Amino acid sequence: AVGLYNIGQTCCLNSLLQVFFMNIHFTRILRRITVPKYPTQKTKNVPYQMLLLLEQMQCGKRKAVPPFDLASCLVAHRLKLFVQYDAAQLFLTLWNLLKRQMTDPELVKKLSDLYTICVQEHLACQRCSSVMKRSSSMLTLPLPLLDSSFHVLRTLEDCLRYFFHPEELTGHNMCFCEHCGRKTPFLQSVKLVHLPQTLTIHLKRFCSERSACIHKLSHSLPFPQDLDFNAVLTEQQCQANDNEKAAWQYELFAVVAHSGSTNFGHYCAYIRSLTECKWYCFNDSTVQQVSWDDVKCTYGHSDLNWGQTAYLLIYMKKH
Repeated sequence: AVGLYNIGQTCCLNSLLQVFFMNIHFTRILRRITVPKYPTQKTKNVPYQMLLLLEQMQCGKRKAVPPFDLASCLVAHRLKLFVQYDAAQLFLTLWNLLKRQMTDPELVKKLSDLYTICVQEHLACQRCSSVMKRSSSMLTLPLPLLDSSFHVLRTLEDCLRYFFHPEELTGHNMCFCEHCGRKTPFLQSVKLVHLPQTLTIHLKRFCSERSACIHKLSHSLPFPQDLDFNAVLTEQQCQANDNEKAAWQYELFAVVAHSGSTNFGHYCAYIRSLTECKWYCFNDSTVQQVSWDDVKCTYGHSDLNWGQTAYLLIYMKKH
């Protein structure tokens, strides 16, 4: 376990890179990329620069290495340095750059299969019972921490149930029904179709609630080490076959935690080594072994404004 130096508000980038690099399923894909031919192509190729950084971390004997070349590569793709980033947004940006610059279609498919969640959106007219369906994919499951009445959701399982719970669209939110020829009440729902090998859950701790001012929700939200979607979701919340559902057993792999406020803060990553089965805290250049009790400290607490709160949860399928 090797750290990454903070070269100017890069704690968010460093944490995400460690989550990528500690995932052996991802590094197997990264090691198979086609190396660009020309020097100018190499400096602007994100997968190649990530591979170089990974090899630098694994071959050296230093406790930490600086991600200068990768950072310069990201700047070439209009990613600014020395600014505060949202971990969920930066994760999406990095993943899109990786996918776009991998030239081997087989590796692109493997990368997609490793991370992509597939869902089906349903819109059901409450007058004529006609249903419109649309398949879509997402990189993270964005779970709200408050319900529609702004009540706190107390556990990760509660957040998952609420995310997949149908929502009534009435009044100003009614939709136009082609069969009825006018606006009618609808029932909107999202049904789970496929879960990937590496599942990323985004806890939406930054919330505007009823005001235009965004603030952080720091209340405690326990999350389990083992997560079985079959035990959490109902049959009505799934659109998958039995073989798919049989593989919905997950084990926690990593937690990207945020401390601070909406305007100023810090990220670090707690990651379980897949080879040693030990937990480590990656805090920029500092890496140390920790216990599960240390990881549980990221549940959050409303009285600790600067306390660490889990922001991204990364689960790995059990085998």
